[in-house]
Amino acid sequence: MVKQSDDKPNLLIIEDDYDNQKFLYTFMQRYFNLDIGDSEEKFYHFLSTKQYDAIIMDISIKGNKNGLDLIKELKSKNETKNIPVVCYTAHALSRDRINALEAGSDIYISKPSDIYSLLRTLLNLINQKKNKISEDLSNTNFAIA
Repeated sequence: MVKQSDDKPNLLIIEDDYDNQKFLYTFMQRYFNLDIGDSEEKFYHFLSTKQYDAIIMDISIKGNKNGLDLIKELKSKNETKNIPVVCYTAHALSRDRINALEAGSDIYISKPSDIYSLLRTLLNLINQKKNKISEDLSNTNFAIA
């Protein structure tokens, strides 16, 4: 793994296909601090050890739950509901897209896709989240004691 850099955003990738993991790692490591898992167990482990700026979630993963179940859980908790999630999956039917968005995914992208589009999407989501936090802070009335 690449040395963690404080200036790069933290990205969690949950993808069950090893070749897709390698491809995403090779491309995304230049832009993100990465953790990659293939199961609900790895998802829970990584989520308990670090704060993430974004998550890429496949629908089909190892374990009793699928990616949509994990997205629903993530978006239902106050401490994780604002983490942007990109559902990146080979499930390409229109119903799959609807299910992903209803589960709480911020963006749905079916595979195969242009890797640069995925990168731009992730960076845009992270920047939108940072801008929202900045707006929230600037709109807060502070009392001086």
